[in-house]
Amino acid sequence: MTSQTCSLFVLSIIMVYFGRFGNSLILANLQNDIYDLKADFNASLSDVADGGPIFTEKLKNWTERNEKRIILSQIVSMYLEMLENADKSKAHVRRISEELFTLKRSLPDGLKKLKDLMDLTKLQMSDLKIQRKAVNELFSVLQTLVETPIFKRKRSQSQRRCNC
Repeated sequence: MTSQTCSLFVLSIIMVYFGRFGNSLILANLQNDIYDLKADFNASLSDVADGGPIFTEKLKNWTERNEKRIILSQIVSMYLEMLENADKSKAHVRRISEELFTLKRSLPDGLKKLKDLMDLTKLQMSDLKIQRKAVNELFSVLQTLVETPIFKRKRSQSQRRCNC
């Protein structure tokens, strides 16, 4: 995938995934707006391809619906942050910002979840106090894990049982 189509691809995934576009005409209009935005940011320069895509590769690792909502929430926030400094007098910038903002309202707060994950990575598991707290919470964590369906059973498995 070329660097020029990456942003359209990511935005398309976000919008189609959340049912924002049932009408391909709206997506086509947004594609024109993104084309104009690429011109504003000089996105056709050769250095854009350096290092590969920044969002699309990461999306491949998030496969479950709720996982995707978390990562897409972060990506939408990053696009909105980027567009804060763009020229809002341009209609295409306003339209893209408005669509992204509308999508952002329908997404969970991925930043909170991301912060929780970062906090977990900072825990010093060699600290005795942390270890005591962890052991104290172990049963609750395991209970939550057992109660949370990890694998979905296929309907056909339950239908194969014979009640003869």
